[in-house]
Amino acid sequence: MLSRSPEVVIAGAGPAGIATAVALVRLQGWDPRRLLVLDRATFPRPKPCGGGLTGHALSALATLGLELRVPSVPARQGEVIYGALRRTVTLGRPVHVVRRDDFDADLVAQARALGISVQEGEGVSTLAVDAEAGRVAITTTGGRTLQPAVLVGADGVASLVRRHLKGDEGRQGRQPLRLARLELPAPPGLPARMIYDFTPFEDGLRGYVWLFPVPGNRVNVGIMHYPASDLGGKALDRILAACLARHGITLPGAARGWPAWCYDGRAQISAPHLLCVGDAAGIDALTGEGIAVGLESGPIAAAAIAKACGTRDFRFSDYRRAIRRAVVGRELTLDGRLARLLYGARDYQSYLGLVLFDRRMLELYAARVSGSDVLADRKLALTSTFLRHLVLGRRRKRALIAARDLPMAPSLAS
Repeated sequence: MLSRSPEVVIAGAGPAGIATAVALVRLQGWDPRRLLVLDRATFPRPKPCGGGLTGHALSALATLGLELRVPSVPARQGEVIYGALRRTVTLGRPVHVVRRDDFDADLVAQARALGISVQEGEGVSTLAVDAEAGRVAITTTGGRTLQPAVLVGADGVASLVRRHLKGDEGRQGRQPLRLARLELPAPPGLPARMIYDFTPFEDGLRGYVWLFPVPGNRVNVGIMHYPASDLGGKALDRILAACLARHGITLPGAARGWPAWCYDGRAQISAPHLLCVGDAAGIDALTGEGIAVGLESGPIAAAAIAKACGTRDFRFSDYRRAIRRAVVGRELTLDGRLARLLYGARDYQSYLGLVLFDRRMLELYAARVSGSDVLADRKLALTSTFLRHLVLGRRRKRALIAARDLPMAPSLAS
């Protein structure tokens, strides 16, 4: 059945898809009837995620005229742990930890209030680009046929749009990040701060275990593994259970896991009549952050779409460069390099010592998380921290090894 087609179809109604739609309406002045957002799920839908809204995420919401209306816990401190070592840093602006199910559903509600059509329970099933006609032929899981001028892939890590892009063969041989999370009752004394525990490096993890406070005296716990080594779901569950036990938490069962692709500035994220945003284009390799990435990349995609529809040039040849040069792209590129150093190095203790012992490095990253600084633009400060670490690195490594097997300090609330 051929249905009346909007000019733009957005596959995916998560933060990236909604940000793109809202940016077209609010920032580009589009009539919302030119858009259609599709999502296979029905909201609220389960979404595995740490749920932290960083300063960049909150600023992106404000730019879009969207509000944080769901319950959240403002975490004003971050804590980095390795064995007996703890480093706490105060954030200039709190990270608001939300439940993604509620947050995403409310973004959909705010988009609908603007007149944007969001069709739940219907996704893109097949697509074919007809360059001659200047259209994308789409069939949906609901049996409709649509022919928009632009199809936006905001459909996550398994994005149909991303898989369709020519040149995506570069992904072959690469492995995704692996993440898993679940929500549990918070143990007595657990502070309302964001905890990053790197102790499981000793068990082969190349990443961290997180403990984030969520409303209702509960805690969002999870694990992130960078693909420097191959760990399956059962191994990650064992590592997560052992780490949580040190924090007084019993893992009741397997955590819900999912893969995610790291952002790569060289990867193809657009083609004629197609472009990708959010998880489909790649998330933060260092932290696994995806919410801010989606919210920040949406307006960039909207600007490219508005320009294409105005000029009738749908090649999107500048889109990858626009993402790469924007704040979000510069930060993702920097974090990709840091991830390769910290997670990919054989001598990981040398770089982990930089995270745990250099107060300036922690403060710089805290300013970035708060949204008060663009870390990628602080080249002089970053260079000075690395030079200082070259001088102090051996001493820091010895201290790190000495603290590795000591029991964790008992007072979590200090």
